[in-house]
Amino acid sequence: MHGSEDQEFLALERELSVFLRRARASSGEMARELHPELEPAAYGLLVRLEAAGRQRATELAAYFGVGKATMSRQLRALEVLGLVAREQDPADGRAFLVGLTEEGRERFLRVRGARREQYMRKLAGWDRGEVAELARLLHQLNAGAE
Repeated sequence: MHGSEDQEFLALERELSVFLRRARASSGEMARELHPELEPAAYGLLVRLEAAGRQRATELAAYFGVGKATMSRQLRALEVLGLVAREQDPADGRAFLVGLTEEGRERFLRVRGARREQYMRKLAGWDRGEVAELARLLHQLNAGAE
């Protein structure tokens, strides 16, 4: 039996498990809307590239907490689909920066708009302050994982 002090963390684990499972399914749907051959994890890469701009693969791997080989494979798949492109880093000719292509940005923005509409429908009964607080708390959780 767990002590009463553990109940909050057990509830957190339970709710995060459900949330993450649903988020993975949703990311899969969004990825397929971008391109039928796109794997779910790639959607998050596009989110990051749109928000932060061109980056090195090593920076992306560190941000997501995955290995370089995994990141390279995911970026290659996005490149083959014409959603991202690599170019030499002007600060270091040996390195490459990865960024969204124009087609990648257009497709991403269209799908992100659809996702935002979905969130707005699901959270229609919430006060905007509650939505902002949820975003703040999730940011705090994510920042603690870096």
